Amino acid sequence: MLITRFDPFKDLRDLNRRFNYLSATLPKIDLSEESSISGFVPTMNTREGEFAYHVDVDLPGVKKEDIKVDIEDNILKISGERNFKKEVKEEDYYKIETSFGKFQRNFTLPDNVDVENIEAASKDGVLEVIIPKIKVKEKEKEVKKIAVK
Repeated sequence: MLITRFDPFKDLRDLNRRFNYLSATLPKIDLSEESSISGFVPTMNTREGEFAYHVDVDLPGVKKEDIKVDIEDNILKISGERNFKKEVKEEDYYKIETSFGKFQRNFTLPDNVDVENIEAASKDGVLEVIIPKIKVKEKEKEVKKIAVK
């Protein structure tokens, strides 16, 4: 029988070596907004007011018709698609720039939301979703006595 010394960090060193090899062999991917292979990733801000929750989504270049706001199983789903095309024709050159991508974000709604009166409006490339609150009656704290036997 062969006796070998136990090295607790051997697996970590192997994992690090494999990760370094993988990162060196893969091409560098530019994940900036305009050239992302995953599509369009809009900036979103959420805030809570006294009477409502607010979700603001920056959607430059997205038309109102291309935005969907749905509620399914107490989840607010904001999705859409952006198609941008810029074309320049000059005497000595012709250039076309395109940018496109789909996006979807989901938010689980809290219990104190009035789902029937949620509003969404798009203006100047910003979608604002207003989610009104309702007052939830808190259960009165009831003390239940249990007899000790």
